[in-house]
Amino acid sequence: MDHFSTKSLTAERLNESHLADLAALHLDPEVSRYLGGVRAPEVTATYLATNMAHWDQHGFGLWVLRTKDGAFAGRAGIRHLLVDDIDEIEIAYAFKREFWGQGLASEVAIALTDIGLSHHELPSLIGLVYVDNGASRRVLEKANYVLEKNTVRHGEDVVIYRMRR
Repeated sequence: MDHFSTKSLTAERLNESHLADLAALHLDPEVSRYLGGVRAPEVTATYLATNMAHWDQHGFGLWVLRTKDGAFAGRAGIRHLLVDDIDEIEIAYAFKREFWGQGLASEVAIALTDIGLSHHELPSLIGLVYVDNGASRRVLEKANYVLEKNTVRHGEDVVIYRMRR
């Protein structure tokens, strides 16, 4: 499933042509606040390569998100992630600031959940969120994810929400 659409967005499988948009997104300190911090363009290039390889290995991964008029809005996806020594599959999303507060993250979270649980028939999906990221927590709650536990990841307090098939 290389492409999908929601009411407001189109999504296309991550590829090399997306590097400049991703680098700009990851350089924004507000956007990157809950993504592990600002990333230099060369770090984003490695991130891109890693996530393209994820697609090749698993048949799913990150998509670039665009508005219906073609403007880059952010990125989102489904990917494997090691959490507390357990291979989990998370939904992830990040938007340019100008698109915050418009319900797009909730729209994408619901679409990703459907793709993961129905299309790929995964047993469950998680949302991994910094404890104090209230906006992202609300997104997962609106998408009917259930708070499962608190843990620590890379030295940061995080919470795990889960949705089961």
